[in-house]
Amino acid sequence: MSEEFVMPTPEVALEHCVKRCAEQGILLPTYDMLIHPEKMPAKVVEELKSIGLWDVNPRNLFRITWKNEPKMSGGVFNTVPNYIELPSLITGIKARLVMLVGRYFPTGAHKVGASYGPLVEKMVSGHFDPTCQKALWPSTGNYCRGGAFNSRLLGCPAIAVLPALMSQERFDWLKTIGAEVYATPGCESSVKAVFDKNNELVRTGKGKVVSLNQFAEFANPLWHYHVTGRALEEVFHHVAKNGETLVGVHMTQGSAGTLSSTEYLRTHFPLLKVAAGEAWQCPTLIYNGFGDHRIEGIGDKHVPWVLNVKNLDCIVALDDEIVMRTMHLFNQPAGIAYLRDVIKVPQETLDVLKVMGISSIANMIGCIKMAKYFEWTEKNITMSVCTDSMDMYQSRLKDLDHEYTTEDAIKDYARLIGITTDHMVEMTYWDKKRMHNLKYFTWVEQQGMSDKELNAQWYDPEYWNVRIGESRRKELDAQIEEFNKKTGMAQKYGLA
Repeated sequence: MSEEFVMPTPEVALEHCVKRCAEQGILLPTYDMLIHPEKMPAKVVEELKSIGLWDVNPRNLFRITWKNEPKMSGGVFNTVPNYIELPSLITGIKARLVMLVGRYFPTGAHKVGASYGPLVEKMVSGHFDPTCQKALWPSTGNYCRGGAFNSRLLGCPAIAVLPALMSQERFDWLKTIGAEVYATPGCESSVKAVFDKNNELVRTGKGKVVSLNQFAEFANPLWHYHVTGRALEEVFHHVAKNGETLVGVHMTQGSAGTLSSTEYLRTHFPLLKVAAGEAWQCPTLIYNGFGDHRIEGIGDKHVPWVLNVKNLDCIVALDDEIVMRTMHLFNQPAGIAYLRDVIKVPQETLDVLKVMGISSIANMIGCIKMAKYFEWTEKNITMSVCTDSMDMYQSRLKDLDHEYTTEDAIKDYARLIGITTDHMVEMTYWDKKRMHNLKYFTWVEQQGMSDKELNAQWYDPEYWNVRIGESRRKELDAQIEEFNKKTGMAQKYGLA
């Protein structure tokens, strides 16, 4: 008969984390280093020159930044975050559209950053013990990939939970990284099934499983507030000219992590318009609706606990048919040929379309709808992120029941250029409160959160700043620095 598991105290868990990282030579980067790679130890930078971007090597923790050199092996860092600008021949709008590129993170998606935050926060505070506990990553795709990657780098077992109808590439990759994988019933929007499996695994694990739920862990939006928010700001200042202004940012709702980058941006651009996108086929925020959709990576049918609804200005519903047809247009040979030969899209633009995965295309379309709705001009810049690339979606290009033709490309380009402002809501105070109140049904009734805290999210002016603001970042960085000293890695890399 096996002995009953004894939950480690925070002191014991921290001691075990320190020992594990010392044994495996793990140096943890601070948030400050991820924002400013020039502050990373010179020895780390030198080591990265011989390490592949996706290699299971603990130095790749330092590549959880938007500034990675865009190469698959041996790259170091750019001075400006990776970005693309899409011309009006693609967007059909007057405003400039600029997007950060997530393809050059380890795993090829920025979610590796959103998962680093919760895992490291728990490790340095003694709330996770990698020697006797598993890290559980509930996800709709890329978050569990990032979590499994970071878990492997940090030497702890990982459990990935994601919907069964996500792309096959995701499942194949998770198996290669050694994660324990659970496929839940349904598609992208079936988040409730993911939550149910998450809770079951925690309950039956009896202390041996620690959930790092991106929809509820504030270290997810904290990472985006500081790292993604500053990256967007840097790119804007890099590309803006002749008095151009940053007027809007669109992000698909997802776990709401990426949306928190706009809270940082508001501190510098107070007139910024912020939009949250969701699938028209599952209009949870805009119409309290439900359904299934194909925009992989954004989830639905609930409002994330970590979403500050007060920060939003509008909701944009995105037709998944246009998103999927644009994916084919950008990636099928006949579509690329049509854009090049008929529309005269420059080759340098065609070459970068592959950095846009399905949810990235959704973000682009959301920006287009915003620009048309608010009538933005050539003096305006709107921004978003390419969360991942087509690397994880090649199987989706085979979903058509026929070979993609020039006729398909003509129709799909017309759909893209002809996008309208239907199914958008410019939010009033009461629109925001209505959407905020939807959290009650998922988080208080189903997940056991406090209705007192739910009210604090709405009424307490310091609630969000305390959890994701600058003081919290500095507090975490101080904990990381102290942790690195305890492992001896700070001394080894000249940080002590």
